[in-house]
Amino acid sequence: MLNDMNSTELFCEYYKQWIEVYKRDAIREATLAKYQMTHKWVEKLVPELKVSELTRNAYQQLLNDYAKEHERQTTLDFHHQLKGAILDAVDEGLIERDPTRKAIIKGKTPRVKKIKYLNQFELHTLIAHLDIKEEPNWDWFILLVSKTGMRFSEALAITPADFDFARQTLSVSKTWDYKGDGGFLPTKNKSSVRKIQIDWQIVVKFSELVKNLPEDKPIFVGEEKIYNSTVNDVLARHCKECGISVISIHGLRHTHASLLLFAGVSIASVARRLGHASMTTTQKTYLHIIQELENKDVDLVMRTLSGL
Repeated sequence: MLNDMNSTELFCEYYKQWIEVYKRDAIREATLAKYQMTHKWVEKLVPELKVSELTRNAYQQLLNDYAKEHERQTTLDFHHQLKGAILDAVDEGLIERDPTRKAIIKGKTPRVKKIKYLNQFELHTLIAHLDIKEEPNWDWFILLVSKTGMRFSEALAITPADFDFARQTLSVSKTWDYKGDGGFLPTKNKSSVRKIQIDWQIVVKFSELVKNLPEDKPIFVGEEKIYNSTVNDVLARHCKECGISVISIHGLRHTHASLLLFAGVSIASVARRLGHASMTTTQKTYLHIIQELENKDVDLVMRTLSGL
């Protein structure tokens, strides 16, 4: 299909067809949606730009216009999603030289993002307030995410077969397509496939909960479509009733990681437990906590040296 296109075609049309040929059914639906959003921005910013007119200057102007309304990291993602298609157009002879070479990535100054998480006392208060019934409900879900730090889609995909109560582990090997039509999907990345060590309280409670449930069916998924907002509303209600900070389900993941870091668990272990692709992700996300811990370390170093 792409072979039928020529350099006088509109770039937005070329990019749209490139996504269909190279990306559809090759990447996750969520990632495909990002490429399609990039296409919409190309259509909006350069609707009349032809493939042959895509010079370094024209491409830089496109990036600059996009950067006016987006942060630098978002503009960098936009650039990467366009670059693959443009390099293919160069290979096919539709563009003479690579216009993406030496592109300058700009963007709005990032807003200060304050991660919302609970302290140990608040989390203890929340867990004590949960209404744990005999049947699975969202309170059970909140308990599981609090104790494991799983992503929302990972926790939705958990089945009774994923628990190994004898070894006190929980296997994370899939996610649930709650944004689409349901069903199991692969994890976010290879590092997300992991075994999480679970404490004896989770072992006792969940071994009782799942004993009469189908081994291969998700514990928390029923007939109705699941929305992230539904579970966030349940969690927010608990937080308000407890008189603690209101956070989201994703905030529980941050809470889990933060408490482990404050307890002295290494960044490497926390990264593995969360399923991060690298420790860099963990360090970037929890930089403020790591800095607090470094301040405590300085005090410890000075006390140790003073005692020599």
